[in-house]
Amino acid sequence: MLERIYRRKISSDAVVTPELAKYLAELSSDIRRQIGLLVTRDGKITHVIVGDAKGIFIPGIEDFPLGRRALRGLRLIHTHLKNEPLTQDDLTDLALLRFDLIAAIGVKDQLPEDIYIAHLMPQGSNNPIEVLLPVNFYRLQLDFLPFIEALEEEMDRKRAFDQKDFREKAILISVSTKPKYEQEDSLEELKELAYSSDVLVLDAVIQRPKEINPKYLMGEGKVKEVIINALNKGATLLIFDQDLNPSQIKSIGELTEIKVIDRSQLILDIFARRAHSRDGKVQVELAQLKYRLPRLTGKGTAMSRLMGGIGGRGPGEMKLEIDRRRVRDRIMLLEKELKHLSEARRQRRHRRVERGIPIVSIIGYTNAGKSTLLNSLTKSSVYIEDKMFATLDTSSRRLRFPRERDVIVTDTVGFIRDLPTDLMAAFRSTLEELQDADLLLHLVDISNPRFEKQIESVENILKELNLSDKKRIIVFNKIDKIAGDEAANIANRYNAVSVSALDPETFRSLLAAMEANVWNGKLT
Repeated sequence: MLERIYRRKISSDAVVTPELAKYLAELSSDIRRQIGLLVTRDGKITHVIVGDAKGIFIPGIEDFPLGRRALRGLRLIHTHLKNEPLTQDDLTDLALLRFDLIAAIGVKDQLPEDIYIAHLMPQGSNNPIEVLLPVNFYRLQLDFLPFIEALEEEMDRKRAFDQKDFREKAILISVSTKPKYEQEDSLEELKELAYSSDVLVLDAVIQRPKEINPKYLMGEGKVKEVIINALNKGATLLIFDQDLNPSQIKSIGELTEIKVIDRSQLILDIFARRAHSRDGKVQVELAQLKYRLPRLTGKGTAMSRLMGGIGGRGPGEMKLEIDRRRVRDRIMLLEKELKHLSEARRQRRHRRVERGIPIVSIIGYTNAGKSTLLNSLTKSSVYIEDKMFATLDTSSRRLRFPRERDVIVTDTVGFIRDLPTDLMAAFRSTLEELQDADLLLHLVDISNPRFEKQIESVENILKELNLSDKKRIIVFNKIDKIAGDEAANIANRYNAVSVSALDPETFRSLLAAMEANVWNGKLT
């Protein structure tokens, strides 16, 4: 009798037909269990669900994913054995799964009695869900398809972005017990990272719980609230500022179809997009594989974005072990290639040292203007862009000083606080080049309100690389963006020089400091 339900079809103007409602009411009364249906807009029944006396469990509906539109295109109709109204669980399912609407058919004496209906509302409405007043089933007057199409059109209009904008749309989330100003600073940086990855940020959420929830970071109720808010706004991505462990990604992923990533994965994605040299590509792929290997599980799509669908949904344990072995084999292969590339770099450095040309390396926080300074100093055209990690591949150019003296100026990958460990390990071989530098120019964006924290982060990374003792000059960049006397005071405080990388006229003190530190008595 249950199987026969699949043969039925509902006309597009009806929520449910009287004949089908009677059939469901009778059958539900006989088995003393709720029965639910999922129905497409053209009236086809895709799922028949049998629950218990109090509720139903909605199965996976991955075959009907949320698209760019505001609603899923499925409605949920189910029976309530005691003619009771919609429950809070019903309304949560409606919001989390973005059904067109949810309807409960109250059953009395094996017949339909009242019908209870709720649907989502456009963003900005007083209530996110409208619960209609219950009516006797036979008096229901709702022209279903025109109503839902008009509602969805209004929802699309109220969203804060153009429907033709195909970029990923993200909600940024920070859950931490750190002081609020630190959270806000870190979240601001996460926004810049998202912009660098061409992600449209729709909203940001800050949570400061008394203690971190090991399963969801925040409480389950709060994470559902965040997800519902993200769905209302049309988000396709949740980006957590904190690193998520594999079980947290799995737990949050089970609550929603929206992709869930953390800060480290966002940085890895930026690096993957920006790496052009063989060195860079190998280092990034190695870091990605090491990051994602522990996150290979039988459920979800964490690996499907990695290499042609490996580890896709429901592969089974045997398939999963094969996937892990493939990833480990690939890691070993990349590590061998990285050693080979590292040796080739070492030989190039050795030849450079033998020629006796001093090396000056520009280091600094990402987007401090290192490539712009290199271009201006050496009149070259290294790629620049006002985005974080625009430069991943090391560039070297020759700079001539008076008295026929030359230096090699190198531009390095930008630093950032909380750089993913795997990425740091992969790029360690590139950063080894700093060991051979005669002088480090630590470039700082003086216009950034977080520049002091950025200096601290760079110093910490230099300590990790055992470069703390290396001779270096702090160079404050972008002085054109702040008042002149303020720039001078800050430079004095740090015993630094200040420049605008866009204006070679400001380089006099920098060039003098470089000359004094590089040759310092070697040549007169």
